[in-house]
Amino acid sequence: MNKRKEPVQPKQRKTNSSIEREIIEALADFSDALEKGQVQERLTCRQIRLDLEPGEYGPALVKKTREILGLSQSLFARFLGTSPNTIRAWEQGINTPHPMACRFMDEIRHNPDYWKQRLREASIPQANF
Repeated sequence: MNKRKEPVQPKQRKTNSSIEREIIEALADFSDALEKGQVQERLTCRQIRLDLEPGEYGPALVKKTREILGLSQSLFARFLGTSPNTIRAWEQGINTPHPMACRFMDEIRHNPDYWKQRLREASIPQANF
């Protein structure tokens, strides 16, 4: 008596119909809210506004910001990713800093201790000869 075994069928993955149903209901609710112009009333909406307009930096403020960190013009230039000639031109009033540099200097002035620590972390000790 040879019994022939039926081939084993691979198990089919069950779809989680309750999750599908929740997603479809949420999308339908969202679509309905959009159509009726009721998104803010029916759904949680958040808006974040940032006050990040860069300050204006004249020669004295650029120099004062550099001095807060205790840096030479060369090191300050390296820290900001610009050239020492650019820093000199800012401090002499020949040129004005780009808004991105002003934002960076705003951050330095806002939290100087953080930036002093970052400078210490970035410093590479040099051997004395």
